[in-house]
Amino acid sequence: MKLLRTIALDPSDTFVFDVASEPGEWAVSGAFRFYDRDPAALAGKDRAAFRGGFLGVQSWGWSTLVQIVPATEDDRRALVELLASQLVEKFGAPDLATARPAAEEEVAFVESLCTHPISSLIAVHRNISDGEVRESFRRLQLKEGQDRHDKAFSFMEIEDDDAGPDQHLNLADMTVEPPRR
Repeated sequence: MKLLRTIALDPSDTFVFDVASEPGEWAVSGAFRFYDRDPAALAGKDRAAFRGGFLGVQSWGWSTLVQIVPATEDDRRALVELLASQLVEKFGAPDLATARPAAEEEVAFVESLCTHPISSLIAVHRNISDGEVRESFRRLQLKEGQDRHDKAFSFMEIEDDDAGPDQHLNLADMTVEPPRR
């Protein structure tokens, strides 16, 4: 079994997001954090979290990148319970029994993202299309001859789930406000 953990290759997440996750936390997509907010009205760091953040479950903070890691059934159960607990405490779910199915669904989605090899890094890009939140995920690969992730911008290739002409991920532009019409 494989799950996602947050990873910090440099301190940029502490500048990009209001709350950055701690490296090594279990992570989920986190798109649900924006369910009751108008994504078009998001600005600054909230906009950055919406557009390109994974949610660190323990800290409730954001990470630009996550890493696919091996996990056990016990790890998975602990992640579901932690997320369910956070949904009660921080998101207003009425109780653990109500929150647990939602947490299970989020963790199952994470598992579906873990089709790449262990240690692969994954980035997300969210946008609104036809009134719906759309997520696309990219795998970042090490440069040829590189044996570990040690610098944020030392990657050479991106494997894209949804390659299209407007699907370029630019981390530097994630907090920039779009021009007003």
